[in-house]
Amino acid sequence: MASTKMIDIRRGMVLNMNGQLWYCLSRDLNTPGNWRAILYLKLKNLTTGSITDERVHPDDKVDVVFLETKDYNYSYKDGDDFVFVDAETYEPVTLSGEMVGDMMQFMRENDTCKITFYDGKALSMELPQTVTLKVIETEPGIKGATAAAQTKAATLETGLVVQVPSFITQGEQIVIQTEDKKYLKRAKEAK
Repeated sequence: MASTKMIDIRRGMVLNMNGQLWYCLSRDLNTPGNWRAILYLKLKNLTTGSITDERVHPDDKVDVVFLETKDYNYSYKDGDDFVFVDAETYEPVTLSGEMVGDMMQFMRENDTCKITFYDGKALSMELPQTVTLKVIETEPGIKGATAAAQTKAATLETGLVVQVPSFITQGEQIVIQTEDKKYLKRAKEAK
């Protein structure tokens, strides 16, 4: 942790204010004429997820926190918790089902994600932007169907149900966006 002036805070920095960790979403410096400058910060609490606007003086001091983010592979489920293994050192870390939430709908055994730590404690988990999953159940494909036509529900190997174009058949690999659970395309066949 390093102490710095508020004026030096930039978007993307993590601050320790009043014992809470805050992620800086945006900043706006207001210098009204011959009055004192005021800095407006939009902050997200990394523990609760709440967003707040703070009005501070540019010369005030704050602690900047440096977080560690590493690649981890999903290993297995242990009750309500999930065990991940460091991709380099093979050290395991257990995340609560509450922390990972519905992100596990995109994870298969050995799939990679990023886990962010502060002082050795896991703060958050981040998925890749897209994942490739196999369709295990869907209605039969329709010959001549185009991507812009109709969609149908498809159950993927992780249990996730998404809407796919009607030409997708059972057993195909498809690419899904993790942010909004949207179908992107068929996955390229491995040769």
